[in-house]
Amino acid sequence: MIADIGGRRFEWGSRTYVMGIVNLTPDSFSGDGLGDDREGAVLQGSRMVHEGADFLDVGGESTRPGHMPITTAAEISRTEAVVRRLSRESGVPVSIDTYKLEVAEAGVAAGATILNDIWGLTRSPGIANLAARYQCALVVMHNQDGTEYAGDLMEEIKRFLRESARLALAAGVRRERVIIDPGIGFGKTADHNWVVMRRLEELKELGYPILIGTSRKSFIGKLLDRPVGDRVEGTAATVAAAVLRGADIVRVHDVAAMSRVARVADQMR
Repeated sequence: MIADIGGRRFEWGSRTYVMGIVNLTPDSFSGDGLGDDREGAVLQGSRMVHEGADFLDVGGESTRPGHMPITTAAEISRTEAVVRRLSRESGVPVSIDTYKLEVAEAGVAAGATILNDIWGLTRSPGIANLAARYQCALVVMHNQDGTEYAGDLMEEIKRFLRESARLALAAGVRRERVIIDPGIGFGKTADHNWVVMRRLEELKELGYPILIGTSRKSFIGKLLDRPVGDRVEGTAATVAAAVLRGADIVRVHDVAAMSRVARVADQMR
């Protein structure tokens, strides 16, 4: 399956693509939030492309547990100029990481060609129409309030993602541009995250490219008893495992290292 995103051709299943994370937040869980340092964000994104990033994902609101929500205006203020610069200068498709329609609209106007919705269209269904109208790719992620599941975890995740993808297709998003994400660390305990990692291949039956984001997350820190800045080896292990289980995109902070991990895992696969 081949997708045209931002004027570039991506062949899902041919290799694993790398998405670099550009956090414009002062309170990112990963410790790499750049706040209002727009020039620093542009430089970071440019460096990530040099290190092997195929996409850049720009976010302006923290999603860590206990984060303080910010206004739509503040989120646009943080992200708009950076998306514009990176869209023009980086040479790779730029994603806007938001579940708010107004922020997504500002991102697309600034040049974003991927919309990354951590609530899988449940908070702002209009994001699907926006993606269709401007021929953007759309990432729909599984998420929920709380960590209780009535049935089997993966069956619940698949049910959610199947519905999110259906909404995207109904709005007119091309199938090859719909990307699913099981939402590691969102509405899940540490044990749940390991279950998702072990059973990731089950998502292939939905028929969409799979994005996974494990980078520096707390389930790795809990297992290894390491702080957020010392989880590169744990992240590398999860990236390799995800590639071997069928991931199409890995979303990471440490682009240079994880690009090499993905390349080796691709060769093994």
